[in-house]
Amino acid sequence: MPAAVLAEQPPRAGRGGRPRDPSRDDVIRAAILRLLGEVGYGALTMDAVAAEAGVGKATIYRRWRTKQDLVVDTVSEVNRAWTVTADTGSLEGDLRSLVHRMVEMMASPVGAATRSLLAAMQHEHALAEAFREGPLAVWRRAYDQTWERAQARGEVGPGLPQSIPAEATTALFVQRWLVTREPVDTAYADEVLQTVVLPLVRGTR
Repeated sequence: MPAAVLAEQPPRAGRGGRPRDPSRDDVIRAAILRLLGEVGYGALTMDAVAAEAGVGKATIYRRWRTKQDLVVDTVSEVNRAWTVTADTGSLEGDLRSLVHRMVEMMASPVGAATRSLLAAMQHEHALAEAFREGPLAVWRRAYDQTWERAQARGEVGPGLPQSIPAEATTALFVQRWLVTREPVDTAYADEVLQTVVLPLVRGTR
């Protein structure tokens, strides 16, 4: 994930047979998020996903070849919905909008699912790589777009996406979310922006 939570995976082609029913995709993704939050990645099975979603295993295998494909695609797709960036006309407004979305995501089922994947990634290199190229890249791209708009407006100079101030934008949130488990809410997000991130950004100008 950024700073700690994120290139977008193309939709996986079907494996033939009947045309895909897009409504089934949403049902299956909702099931995978519930199960990830409840049992974690290691205990997850395709049988359990099929049962939770109320579909046959063939329906799942027409969409995703492996459990890893299913999980990473699901978490990536749902994260895309959370990272629709708003152009508020200022860097401060854009960052506030984006970090508020991140806070909401952390408290949602996709946040619980994402957290469960992080433990599994310690032992599964392929899963870790897929996560970096999926969900992590989704968030990184959203933040890059925010910095690019700020540069176009003349609010910041070049090179911000790879800078320490940019990394600080999310580091404290992720630390609370993953390590200390202290509350992460919009009031905390606003305080981090005002006391840490924005002063650091202004210092780079």
